Amino acid sequence: MISVIVPAHDEARVIGRCLRSMLEGAEEGELEILVVCNGCTDETADIARSFGPPVRVLESPIASKNAALNLGHETAMAYPRFFVDADIELPLESIRKVAEVLRRGEVHGAAPRIRVDLREASWPVRAYYDIWLRTPYVREGMLGSGVYAISEEGGRRFDRFPDIIADDGFARLLFTPGERRSVDDCHFVMTPPKTLRSLIHINVRRRVGLFEMAELHPETTRNEARHQRGAIYRLASDPRRWPGLAVYLYAKAACMLLYRWKAARGRQKEWNRDETSREGGD
Repeated sequence: MISVIVPAHDEARVIGRCLRSMLEGAEEGELEILVVCNGCTDETADIARSFGPPVRVLESPIASKNAALNLGHETAMAYPRFFVDADIELPLESIRKVAEVLRRGEVHGAAPRIRVDLREASWPVRAYYDIWLRTPYVREGMLGSGVYAISEEGGRRFDRFPDIIADDGFARLLFTPGERRSVDDCHFVMTPPKTLRSLIHINVRRRVGLFEMAELHPETTRNEARHQRGAIYRLASDPRRWPGLAVYLYAKAACMLLYRWKAARGRQKEWNRDETSREGGD
């Protein structure tokens, strides 16, 4: 059996799409999917329950992704163990391939390769992701941006998710680069914000997460930041990337300014969820 934990806060528009992608073709007893509804005021729990076994719904009145992750982690019965955002599409075959890599014991943290669905995104958003998808964070053992999985040994590395925004960053830094892997022959699909404004606003939350991780793992995060900057300098040597780099750097600068504005008012930890990518979800 493979355990999948899906924290969900008012995700009625997308939870069905997420669950269908994982369940199509699943054999009996292959998956245990825990949808952890935290502080929901919509129909997320009812929609998830409508799928029946192997989906189980856990409900908590606390609107907290970290609390939901911990509740799912405490309840789950099997390894490998996946942590999946509710707005992600993760094909069953990708779950199987990542699980097989973890079962072999070669690594203890793994994830499929990310695909970004840019069909409805504006040109600036497409330009931003043209650069982001070429950075070391994405290309070299990424765990996060919607999906990551751990082996049983990986599960022994921690008791609980800490109260920080970047749960994926926490999971990634549980493992050395040689202990984590992006699995090449499988994927998951992330739907990004449609507008650059929405992208900048959700990146403020990611910025807070980076600062939190810098406090927990200062040397590692400094090294990764230098690695990222080196990749950007290399991309700048290619004139074909200049339009995308201009958008990417503008978005980064705008995100920092917005973060500082919010921090001055004590609002930097506000949960900025993008709604444009959930429009028309099912």
